[in-house]
Amino acid sequence: MGVMSIWKLVLSGIPQGSVLGPLLFLIFINDLDLNNHNVLLKFADDSKICSRICNSEDVQKLQEDLNTLQEWARTWQMKFNIRSVKLCVLVILTMD
Repeated sequence: MGVMSIWKLVLSGIPQGSVLGPLLFLIFINDLDLNNHNVLLKFADDSKICSRICNSEDVQKLQEDLNTLQEWARTWQMKFNIRSVKLCVLVILTMD
């Protein structure tokens, strides 16, 4: 005969090291990039916004995307790790 475990309250998340954990997480965040102007790249639990800024309209679109992501996180009770946020700026100068 097997042994029956006692019930425990699970507050959130998937046990670390589970087989289904990464798949369930990807399903959970699958709608993260809906209604965005810019490209949102997702890999495991990382996400990146790629945006080309040429004018103030592009800046506004990027800000709208950030606001949309913040609202998504609030709706689904997720938090972005602000300490891991990085900004990469590439500038291409042309000789006229």
